[in-house]
Amino acid sequence: MSNEKMVPLQGSERSAFADAAAVGPTSDNERFEVTVRVRARKSLDEFIQKNIMGESAPGRRQHLSREDLAKEYGADPVDLQKVAAYAQSNNLTVVESSEARRSIVLSGTVALFREAFGVTLRQFENSKGTYRGRTGAIMVPESLALIIEGVFGLDDRQYIEPHFRIKRNDGKFAAHVASQSFTPPQVASLYDFPTGLDGQGQCIAIVELGGGWKQSDIKAYFKSLKIPVPNIKSILIDHAHNNPTTPDGADGEVMLDIEVAASIAPKATIAVYFAPNTDQGFLDAITSAIHDTVNKPSVISISWGSAENNWTKQALTQFDQAFQAAAAAGITVCCSSGDNGPTDGETDGAQHVDFPASAPFVLGCGGTKLTSLKGKITGETVWNGGAKGGATGGGVSDAFPLPAWQGNSGVPKSVNPGSYAGRGVPDVAGDADPASGYVVRVDGQQMVIGGTSAVARQAASGHCGDKRIMRYLGCQ
Repeated sequence: MSNEKMVPLQGSERSAFADAAAVGPTSDNERFEVTVRVRARKSLDEFIQKNIMGESAPGRRQHLSREDLAKEYGADPVDLQKVAAYAQSNNLTVVESSEARRSIVLSGTVALFREAFGVTLRQFENSKGTYRGRTGAIMVPESLALIIEGVFGLDDRQYIEPHFRIKRNDGKFAAHVASQSFTPPQVASLYDFPTGLDGQGQCIAIVELGGGWKQSDIKAYFKSLKIPVPNIKSILIDHAHNNPTTPDGADGEVMLDIEVAASIAPKATIAVYFAPNTDQGFLDAITSAIHDTVNKPSVISISWGSAENNWTKQALTQFDQAFQAAAAAGITVCCSSGDNGPTDGETDGAQHVDFPASAPFVLGCGGTKLTSLKGKITGETVWNGGAKGGATGGGVSDAFPLPAWQGNSGVPKSVNPGSYAGRGVPDVAGDADPASGYVVRVDGQQMVIGGTSAVARQAASGHCGDKRIMRYLGCQ
């Protein structure tokens, strides 16, 4: 082990959950993996300002191929080698190294990671369960301080939530009611999604942090819609699995996501990236989809998130850089804005927006309540069902400044102390109220589900046909 001076990694500071208590040490022999993000060869800022932000017409924007993105803006192999050498000097194992994803994955024990990164790992317990956690900053060698930009996986707390709401009647799953719920194709028709576009030759990436899907449900659901069974691939990230459990668990999110996306774009390949519910898993899934040279998604749909104040600064920065890379490659990223109103479920008395929907380089998707008659929209209002019924997320970011492309949008300043002039959320909105929700099939049961996740799926499925979405910076 080197005796080099150790310095705090900028933005890595962590606090325990407000309701969490340390319940004991973590075993020194516990083995896990950590993802280290390193700097890019050069910043994307100039390319994006010139080729993306400087050109308002999506069809005239210049994008990078995945290969050129990796070659010009990926990690320098020398930087990766320096991190690998430091890890190996601390008896950590290099599992994977990727120039494109600017990532190196390390494996080791609690004791080894403690020595390598100067952290104390403890077991914490809160209302959601027990997690391996840390407080304070991560320490890195001074010679690597400008190379390492993020270290993810030391802390495995789960705080990222799916954004879906199941419609219930007297505590039971609500069956399909024609006047109050819709199939995804019906919603697409109401919104005048272009006909004749079926997703042929395209790939829609869906990121999931839990749950799973069953082929039997897929076959039954699409048979009921008289739509061919779609091509669905499960891509496993960081040892995650396609793991279906119960209808009211994360399976509801997974099946809503797949069934909405595939029924609107039935000939698109649906690539589902399953990852652990941690910031490490989430980031690894997103960067894997962006740089997937096999499936080549043209759009990424994300229905998971958490209030901005729950994320470390290093996470906000590294996710944002990943989304910049997606924009540079012409990949649209659609993120649901949350289902818990302007507080995003936080109880500190402040207003919060959901991340990653608040990231400047994604399309933030909010929710409405929709009514129709004879195939025409008769009313559409903001989704606000209160504490029990859910409400669309949205507001003004406290983490990201107002982007230039929102300069004439009339975004107000934050109502929180400081009145920050932040990025406004959402960008688009669509049917999300479970009272006017989507008919889906989950674990053998037909039910009605809403949530802003469905809107992210709508946007993903129509992202290069619907003119309301094409205006956004990431669309090809």
